[in-house]
Amino acid sequence: PVGEILLNRPDKLNAITPSMARLIRDACQALDDDDAVRVVLLHGSGESAFCAGSDIKALDEYESTFHFRNRLEYATQVRNLRKPCVVALKGWTLGGGFELALSADLRVASRTASLGAPEVGLGWVGGGGASQMLPRLIGYGKAMQILLTGEPFDAEKAHALGIIEYLVDEGQELETARRIASQIADHSLVATQTVKAAVRSALSTPLTEGLRMENELVSLAFALGNDQTGRDAFGRRASDTDIPD
Repeated sequence: PVGEILLNRPDKLNAITPSMARLIRDACQALDDDDAVRVVLLHGSGESAFCAGSDIKALDEYESTFHFRNRLEYATQVRNLRKPCVVALKGWTLGGGFELALSADLRVASRTASLGAPEVGLGWVGGGGASQMLPRLIGYGKAMQILLTGEPFDAEKAHALGIIEYLVDEGQELETARRIASQIADHSLVATQTVKAAVRSALSTPLTEGLRMENELVSLAFALGNDQTGRDAFGRRASDTDIPD
């Protein structure tokens, strides 16, 4: 029930080219469409990096600024997944790789991870969502500190800031991410996808609209039969723990 996407270009720190972006899009669509898959796990190959971002040399593949503007944005493909996404981080997690991590729902990082948004030093703002997702995750001031200095920071700081949810010892990030993904996958597709849809709506809607959407989503879950499933599960737990009905 856990579908994995592996960034597999370790000799280039898993830097992403336009052709890789298309593969990420195709993988995300395939996993979203596969009812046997309940959770998506994203990780990188090799020992040195999760992802160092976009391959700068690949910018030469765009015919013009207009074509770059209309590029396939790979972090957006991950961010648009309907299913929960867990990412396992190690080593360099920079630029577009950092934005990939921010686009996931839960982040597990090795103490070896070094994160950052170096784009400001190159002369531009990142185009994969860091300026939008980071302040929502950690607040305006801390986001500006990261985005305006461009300085990398270690996993300990990322965990203290709330950018990563799980901090683990070197070599434990993938095993831990798989365990968390499997735990989430034990829940129904309806439950996990409505939770994600509800929480994501909170990032872009006023409270009244978000509450209305939450009510619609729980009603949808009930309409699909999850109310009875939940009652049955509660009954089993109550029986096991002597909780009164």
